[in-house]
Amino acid sequence: MKLIDPISPYQQQHVVSETERYLSIASEFFDCTIPAIPVLFNLKGRAAGMYKTSMDSRQIRFNPYLFAKYFQDNLANTVPHEVAHYVSDVIYGLKRIRPHGKEWQRVMQLYGVEAQRTHHFDMQGIPLRQQQRFTYQCDCQLYQLTTRRHNLIQKRERRYFCRHCHSELNLRIA
Repeated sequence: MKLIDPISPYQQQHVVSETERYLSIASEFFDCTIPAIPVLFNLKGRAAGMYKTSMDSRQIRFNPYLFAKYFQDNLANTVPHEVAHYVSDVIYGLKRIRPHGKEWQRVMQLYGVEAQRTHHFDMQGIPLRQQQRFTYQCDCQLYQLTTRRHNLIQKRERRYFCRHCHSELNLRIA
């Protein structure tokens, strides 16, 4: 199976321009200045886009492989979807609204785009994240735990038990 090449710099600039256009529409509608937001093309996995916030920054991330395979669909749906999350955050504040609530839906309606939450793309040729698994054992069988659960056990924040023999799961050392 051949992997898809990520979108070109020209296509990336087109996505950034569309992001700015949607921000301009919202700024005019809400009669305020909505600042520009960094647009990154570093998202991997099944998600086409993501609005991300941290303590002191906001950014929109897009999957360059899904955009390459479904460029027009992502331009028409994913870009306004993620921009609407950002605009909802700026206008209403994330702590006061639901991620796909009426405020976000209002912004999507402003953009003339159907307020969908998920996509249904064929993932063939798209590089997907493979989460590492760790082998744990109890008194009766083996378990494959995700990195997240493994890390919680290692930090002594969680303990997991077998549903059959009720003994604690321990990391299997090969």
